[in-house]
Amino acid sequence: MAYFLYFCTRFQFNGNMKILFTILALVATYTGRVVDEKGQPISYATVYPETQPEQGTATNSGGYFSFDTELPGSSNVIISFIGYEKLTLTLHELSSMTIQRQALVLKEQPIALEETVVTAKASKQRNKRKAMAALLHAVYVKLEEEFPDNNAQYQIVSDVRMLSENETWGMEQMIANAVVLPEQGTEGRDSIQFQGKYCKRFFDAEKRAQADSILASDMIERIEKKQKDKFIRKAANAVDSGVVVHQALFALGNMRYDFEQAMTDTRHWTVSNESEGETVLTHTQSVIRYLGLFKMTFQRHYIVDSRTYAVRRFSEHAEVKVTIPFGYKLNADQLQMLNLVNMDDKSIEKFRLKKMRGTVDLNTIYQRRDGHVYLLEKNMLADALILGSKKAEIPLHIKATQRVTGLQTEDIKPLNKSQITKRLKREIVEIY
Repeated sequence: MAYFLYFCTRFQFNGNMKILFTILALVATYTGRVVDEKGQPISYATVYPETQPEQGTATNSGGYFSFDTELPGSSNVIISFIGYEKLTLTLHELSSMTIQRQALVLKEQPIALEETVVTAKASKQRNKRKAMAALLHAVYVKLEEEFPDNNAQYQIVSDVRMLSENETWGMEQMIANAVVLPEQGTEGRDSIQFQGKYCKRFFDAEKRAQADSILASDMIERIEKKQKDKFIRKAANAVDSGVVVHQALFALGNMRYDFEQAMTDTRHWTVSNESEGETVLTHTQSVIRYLGLFKMTFQRHYIVDSRTYAVRRFSEHAEVKVTIPFGYKLNADQLQMLNLVNMDDKSIEKFRLKKMRGTVDLNTIYQRRDGHVYLLEKNMLADALILGSKKAEIPLHIKATQRVTGLQTEDIKPLNKSQITKRLKREIVEIY
């Protein structure tokens, strides 16, 4: 651990003596390594002080990290990655483990997203509609009882990872506030107000150089330098998600609303029993629109306490197929936003969108406070394939996680327009 001394200003003593005080604050540098239970490094795991997540960082390809903070040693630090249990320890403990050269081990999450999604299978003996209707009604009554109708404000850390060929090449982390206004959205949905506070983009240095080379490739070499610089700045903004991706992730899975809309038709429901006193209720639905050009099938799984009918967890699996009969010519900004490291510049210029298909898996975990249920964590996996003319393909892979670091349930006021629409400045951080 390295320490740095900061100096304070001086003040007057007895009218003419000036004394310089030092050691105003102690800034500590904390380092370590994050691995899985097999000892393999976990890259792009997030490491941050619980009370000041903006001071956090991400692990590099070897699982190593380093960050500075002035917080006391008793403060908690959070280490997290999608699909693993969150690890919480004090800065003192982190420092001790570093001195002893102990790695920080993340355990696989017992409520793994993939496991939760596929466990719900129809019972061998089909339930009668009357019995199913009674079960759905019991769950709905419990939802009405446990989910508060009062406004709530969440402080969250939201990580969105971009992958290419199953290798993470970049991550955007946003620290944000989200105000939930129950049943004030369209059609009775909850209204979500999202305010980004801090944002960092972590890049593998080699992968970022590859992405930069595409954005500044020879397709614009013939442009004059002044115009070329302007084009690159514009391209950089084109791949800037704003708060849209993070807000969309937070808004996914409006469980109570979706349950209420679907419970009236028992034909789309199945039920299966699991261990540890849990029952899985599954709702399956297909949507076909625009002359069959858009097809979506989704399953929502409500993991319910078999005795109390309280929903413990919620997951969603969706499969989407889109066909564009005559193709669509994406502009340069759109292609750069979707592509980055998957195609060269000549392929980008010729690309015409013909089909899209993909899957999205969402897992939601809740916390209980004062008899009510609030969000604790969300995990999401998204895989898509964008197909163009002449067998050109753009694969998209995203892993995202949101963890609640603070929850306020009293004296909540809606955010104003300037708070919601203010554009965030992003800090670019390269990890090696």
